[in-house]
Amino acid sequence: MKKQVISVCFMLCAISNSNLVFAACDDAAQPSVNWANCDFPGKNLRDKDLSNAVLTGANFTNADFSGALLENADLNFAKLENARFDGARMVNARLVAVKAQGASFKNAVLEKARFSRSILNNTNFTAAKADAANFYQAQLQSANFTDATLRQASFENSNLNLAVFDNAALSQSTINNARLHGTSFKKSNLTKVKFDESDCRDTDFTEADLTKASFREAKIEESIFTGAILKDTIWSDYKRCRSSSIGVCK
Repeated sequence: MKKQVISVCFMLCAISNSNLVFAACDDAAQPSVNWANCDFPGKNLRDKDLSNAVLTGANFTNADFSGALLENADLNFAKLENARFDGARMVNARLVAVKAQGASFKNAVLEKARFSRSILNNTNFTAAKADAANFYQAQLQSANFTDATLRQASFENSNLNLAVFDNAALSQSTINNARLHGTSFKKSNLTKVKFDESDCRDTDFTEADLTKASFREAKIEESIFTGAILKDTIWSDYKRCRSSSIGVCK
């Protein structure tokens, strides 16, 4: 009986230990590398292949990931202040609760990337390709999304005060219950975008295409709609604008 108990304990320990994966901060940059909680401020990772890498909780402040491959990488809770991801490929990357103030994602491929509850104030997403990306409850004050592609993206409950989305493509995105004080959507494609219950005070929609967009119960009294296409747009009082409406909901 004693031998059986010892045998069972040995097997359980073996199984448990087989699932343990320890970070190896000295390992070279490579796919599936585990750098969880490692300290790499200012590290040069330009053009490196870090697909499927585990970078959870690591410190990459001022690091350079320009042109890097980060598909399916896990950067949850990482410190990314002023880091550069320009031109990086980050499809399905996980960046939940990261601190990335002042970071740059110019021309990055961010389709289906997750930025939920992240701090991204003053971050540059110019010309990024981020269809279906998730920015739920993110802090994006003064972020720059000029010329970005964000179809079917989610910004629900996010803070977008003073952010810039000029010439961006956001068709079918969700921006419900968001803060949009002074945010700019000039000449952007906002067809079928939901702004329901959002605070749009001083939001600039000049010449934006808001065809079939929705503003149910949103605060839009001080919003700017000069030259905006309001074809079949749902207004804050649930009124549907006429198909000929431009600048003013008729």
